Amino acid sequence: MVIHYKCANCGDDMAFDSETGMLACQSCGRQDHIDQISENLKTVVFSDDEAKEYHCENCGAALITETETAATTCSFCGAGVVLQDRLSGVLAPAKVIPFKISKEEAMRAFKKWCKNGLLTPRGFMSADRIKGITGMYVPFWLYDVNSKAEVEAVATKVKRYTRGDYEYTETKYYEVYRDIDLSYEKVPIDASEKMDDNIMDKLEPFPYDQLKDFKTPYLAGYIAEKYNYDDQELFPRVESKIEPFIDSYISSTISGYSSVTYRRKDIDTKKVRSDYVLLPVWMVYYDYDKTEHTFAMNGQTGKIVGKPPISYSKAAAWFGGIAGSSFITLKIVSLLMGGSLW
Repeated sequence: MVIHYKCANCGDDMAFDSETGMLACQSCGRQDHIDQISENLKTVVFSDDEAKEYHCENCGAALITETETAATTCSFCGAGVVLQDRLSGVLAPAKVIPFKISKEEAMRAFKKWCKNGLLTPRGFMSADRIKGITGMYVPFWLYDVNSKAEVEAVATKVKRYTRGDYEYTETKYYEVYRDIDLSYEKVPIDASEKMDDNIMDKLEPFPYDQLKDFKTPYLAGYIAEKYNYDDQELFPRVESKIEPFIDSYISSTISGYSSVTYRRKDIDTKKVRSDYVLLPVWMVYYDYDKTEHTFAMNGQTGKIVGKPPISYSKAAAWFGGIAGSSFITLKIVSLLMGGSLW
């Protein structure tokens, strides 16, 4: 089912305005609160069970979409289209964080970000090779989980002292037992097969206080994807994601010792709750040196992630100037091997 939201004044398509948080008409300037959207603004055009072909009500063009697409833009007239049948039943998101940063703001921020690169090539820093920028609602699962950890370890305290001509080392051993109960809320895992998990992880955190009950007008004017993986399939990623935090907490409870050796560390993590949500991401596609580079921006906070190209001549010159500093040397080696600049 293809849905357009029509302006009650002029009849043109309306789209979600990230600045005002309302549904807006670019033709006449009318704005409507999403919570007060009237059903007469919504026009149903075409319905078919999981059809891949839809028709734009604005210009009549056929829209061929992948089965994962839940909202898109007509390639012929630019009208925003929401595919309602892909957002119903088990595919209906519970919550959405609307875009706060507009396309124009995203473009300006990305160009500024490019120019801040200390080791990027001069041509890249001009930021004039942007191939495209797309506002996309990426499907995520948010998990509330509970972890119970039972730990047995042997800890030591070592004391060294001197008496007369002799030096003594005294080692005391301690049996350590911990029974720990931990809870984590809103652990995000992206559920799109297309999106790079590493990039999506680095876009965090999202401001979860901005979560809204899902309503289709938030998607108007943007692209949206439905999830490829359900919450059960992605749960192993949740366990991997929180494991370092659990280990860190366990270590913090066994402090003040010279050494700690774990005999047993049993961790049992269970899902308490999972919600399917859509989170806002600007995807930027940038051509440089015959290669397309992909960057992503958090549509609420403006955080940008991605791996820009490195100018080896700049890196060599910088390396020559600071070769005496082992820390900076190691940092440059990391950069040349593909580490992050920012």
